[in-house]
Amino acid sequence: MIIDRYDPAGLRKAFGIDMRAVDGLGGGVSWGRVPPGGRTESHHHDETEMFIIVAGHGDIVAGAGVRHPVGPGTIARFEPFESHVLENKGTADLVFLTQYGRDPEQALAAASARGSIGDRPVFVFSTPPTPNGDLHLGHLSGPYLGADAYVRFQRMNGCRAWHLTGSDDFQSYVPSAARRDGTTPDRIAARFSAEIAETLRLMDITPDQYTVTSASPGYADDLRRYFSRLVNSEAVTWQNGDALVDGESGDYLYEADVSGGCPHCRAGTGGNICEECGEPNQVVDLLCPRSALSEAPPRRATVRRFTLSLGKLLDEVREHHREGRVPARLRELAHRLGVRKDLDIPVSHPAEWGVSPSEKEAEGQVVWVWPEMSFGFLHGVERLGRQLGEDWSALEPREEWKIVHFFGYDNSFYHGVLYPALYRLAFPEWRPDIDYHVNEFYLLEGDKFSTSRRHAIWGKEILHPGSVDAVRFYLSSTRGEGERTDFRRTAFDAVVSEQLIGTWQAWLNDLGSRVDRHHGGRAPDAGNWTPEHIAFLALLGSRLTDMTVNLGPDGFSLRQAAAGLQRLVTDTVHFSRAQRPISDGEEWRDDDRTTIALELAAARLLATVAFPMMPRFATVLSAALELPPPERWPDTVELLRPGSAIQLASAEFFRPHAD
Repeated sequence: MIIDRYDPAGLRKAFGIDMRAVDGLGGGVSWGRVPPGGRTESHHHDETEMFIIVAGHGDIVAGAGVRHPVGPGTIARFEPFESHVLENKGTADLVFLTQYGRDPEQALAAASARGSIGDRPVFVFSTPPTPNGDLHLGHLSGPYLGADAYVRFQRMNGCRAWHLTGSDDFQSYVPSAARRDGTTPDRIAARFSAEIAETLRLMDITPDQYTVTSASPGYADDLRRYFSRLVNSEAVTWQNGDALVDGESGDYLYEADVSGGCPHCRAGTGGNICEECGEPNQVVDLLCPRSALSEAPPRRATVRRFTLSLGKLLDEVREHHREGRVPARLRELAHRLGVRKDLDIPVSHPAEWGVSPSEKEAEGQVVWVWPEMSFGFLHGVERLGRQLGEDWSALEPREEWKIVHFFGYDNSFYHGVLYPALYRLAFPEWRPDIDYHVNEFYLLEGDKFSTSRRHAIWGKEILHPGSVDAVRFYLSSTRGEGERTDFRRTAFDAVVSEQLIGTWQAWLNDLGSRVDRHHGGRAPDAGNWTPEHIAFLALLGSRLTDMTVNLGPDGFSLRQAAAGLQRLVTDTVHFSRAQRPISDGEEWRDDDRTTIALELAAARLLATVAFPMMPRFATVLSAALELPPPERWPDTVELLRPGSAIQLASAEFFRPHAD
């Protein structure tokens, strides 16, 4: 017999609260205490866990942010990897007993079931591009293609997901482009916002909400209300700070108007953020700064601005990072920032182009465009809600919202560190559930894309109806995930001619010819199954599993998904060739029927799982198999309905790219 009693004196810190293990009961058992106003740290583990509430009252927040009130006598069980937080909402200690244990089969089943986010609204944001130019392949390969494929997959799994982006009109780079072209910022923004939307359309990327910030109804007024909440939080104060001004005109310098060496990694950088290391700078700390406004060396000045004491909020940012999908690069950046002694970030700047705060002391200043963007995302949700008949409000975000961000590493500080801190200040009761997807720089022939050096391939140069899916496939297969990658024209042409035409299309055309020759253009029913047939069906099932993981919310990787499509085709071609010696023999006719039925099943699977990345190809292939356009992600591998009309023999899915 074992008896153990709760004793506050024996508790030790763990998971953000006080806990003590209970020995001798088998498995893992512990006492826990959450003080009034406290909460456990959000975490994920492979064990199944059960809470038994002994004393006190509070809420359990699990999974999709749903709250469940708990009190003495409440029992709650959590599946492997299900996030859960226990909050004390009362005035006395909340005491509970937890029991947990590891079941490998249950953990694997739970991991495999995480392909869809569920029934909650999912808002997938690709970083709004700056309307100072059109989009090139470096832009398209990152956030925009990623968000588009992500949303397509989630919708195929029954999820209510939407892609939101727009044009970030009030960026400081817009007036710089206006000076270059001898026009006004509003004209530059309007021109290139339209160009960007058209390039996305050519890429078969049609966002559900495209917000033009300088023209969206109610945007400026609600932004001012949001900014006032930040000011009222007391973490944002009106204070003097060192700055740089142009040595000739005395104009304030930041972002596009100043450059120099990064004070943290020594790489060349612009004002306020370093694209190499991801860390913010204060502009005044740039090494050997240079003004873009004149040849005169910049000089120091004292400027009053609204400034955020971000360093005091980094612990809460790191807590937020424990609750969603946060890549290691992003967590490492937050850790690096935490080492810095002072991290004060100006959130307003002297400028004419932008939205001025309501606060009278900030006359002649604008809300810095990066904090502005954190509100812009929520405004996009509100505008989308207007289309859908939902009463979503930018100033009243909801726990049920699932937010997914796609952005380049150079924007990691803003999305992954600054924005969760600002949300905590503006909405103290809201704990946003955000997943982050980060891409690295995409190079062109080994060097950065550069408009000034004419080193770029613009979307409109390469995108046309016959090339769009080939471009989408190649950008997916070479996407910068965890490392910088490269677009090389000879490699792209080789992929089109050797893989997409020489392998994919050649196999599908040949399959169609065999169906025409042996079965009158109709899909045969399977006949006799050999061990090789059975093994190939199992292999197709494993390829479906791989694709589900590679496009799912946890393991999303377009590079892996593109490789998965190629493996599916290569496996099928190898299988077909291995069965070819008996394909024309009368003795093995029933065996050959099964071979062709399985190849048609592989084509059907390819049409479905390719849809998130290659929607045109998938739709055309489905039609050639007498199937409707793909709408549902498959649960298993299915044979085609016997008798289906097959029109593969002369189908053209891809064309060589013409310069």
